[in-house]
Amino acid sequence: MSFTVAIIGRPNVGKSTLFNRLVGQKLALVDDEPGVTRDRREGQARLGDLDFTVIDTAGLDEGPRGSLTARMQEQTEAAIAAADALMFVFDARAGLTPTDRSFADFARRADKPVVLVANKSEGRHGDAGALESYALGLGDPIGVSAEHGEGMGDLYDALRAVMPEPAEDAEEFDDDDIIESEDMSQRPIRVAIVGRPNAGKSTLINHLLNEERLLTSPEAGTTRDSISVELDWKGRDFRIFDTAGLRRRSRIEEKLEKLSVADTLRAVRFAEVVVLMMDAQNRFEEQDLRIADLIEREGRALVIAVNKWDLMPRGSGGIASLRRDADHWLPQVKGAPVVAVSGLTGEGVDGLMTAIQNAYAVWNRRVPTAALNRWFQQAVDANPPPAVSGRRLKLNYATQTKARPPSFVVFCSRADAVPESYLRYLVNSLREAFELPGAPIRITLREKANPFAHKRKRKS
Repeated sequence: MSFTVAIIGRPNVGKSTLFNRLVGQKLALVDDEPGVTRDRREGQARLGDLDFTVIDTAGLDEGPRGSLTARMQEQTEAAIAAADALMFVFDARAGLTPTDRSFADFARRADKPVVLVANKSEGRHGDAGALESYALGLGDPIGVSAEHGEGMGDLYDALRAVMPEPAEDAEEFDDDDIIESEDMSQRPIRVAIVGRPNAGKSTLINHLLNEERLLTSPEAGTTRDSISVELDWKGRDFRIFDTAGLRRRSRIEEKLEKLSVADTLRAVRFAEVVVLMMDAQNRFEEQDLRIADLIEREGRALVIAVNKWDLMPRGSGGIASLRRDADHWLPQVKGAPVVAVSGLTGEGVDGLMTAIQNAYAVWNRRVPTAALNRWFQQAVDANPPPAVSGRRLKLNYATQTKARPPSFVVFCSRADAVPESYLRYLVNSLREAFELPGAPIRITLREKANPFAHKRKRKS
């Protein structure tokens, strides 16, 4: 049985630092600036022998109805409703503030077990603040330093007291058996949604989930963390990563935006399929092309989603025009799926999810060796490699070394002399022959060992 703990408190008391400490990874963005966390983020925490789900939340703060601050608090309230217990965090060095006292009442009204955490208690600097916290009526404060890992033993005892006892007759099992017996086709597909700011990434994910899981706003830059959510779409499991918008590097000045961009790049590297979302009214701009090139260089399957299609005038040839533009501007991923969608109305969402699954299948494809070498011989005969410095290049045979993305090795003479243009010819021919549209294809040249090299050495 899973146990869920929500970390709550006012902004900048160290909730995200504590979250990262409990999950054992730097998943949540951390900065001295208050209000970094906006969406709620879940992770699997482990403290000693305790395993539980932990939710990082936005700082409890008040704002006018409908404002971004108010909607951040709604996200926090949703996390509290989903939790079995609360971890109320305050800054022991700063002591209690009126905001702490106000939201301590909020935590009591939730009618759930509360663990009071006095963070930043390293040394004896937080003693006065910890003593002050008894006035909240939430029990004994647990002094910790989330940044330095101090006080985790006391936190363990406090969590152990509010968690149910583990079943004594639980049957032991080996995780390896589960992994070996698991059908790869049923594992969740990891999908990152990326694009320029305000392209509608969070709105699309909310439509897929049929709930306001992620904060959305007309203003650009609402999303900061890369938030992962689970999705079951017509019997297929997905793990979707919402990411911060990527602007041109020259425009990124604030430290927080740099952290958000780094988090987005990690999400791309962790993903298997990346959906590049563009605004239908400003598509295939320079930054879109840069992001697509990044996805190709990282070797991820690419799907292009042109969002806000409901705002475009209806006419014939719209989708065909998108296809032509994609092949023209992105020849390195020729044939990548292009889907027109509307995250607001849901138009084209079925086609997008189908395109993701198709791109994933292509990304995992393996080509039979016999068929590969028949193609290779025909491709070389139809267009032999050019002579370099008056000497003929000889390409012997090819083999696929791995999938994810499809990667091949071509054995040849003088690998360093084969022109890039000839490699592009082989890549495009591979795409066409084995139906690998849009997938990044890797070709490595390797020189065959010369069987007569030892005789030359002996003569010299």
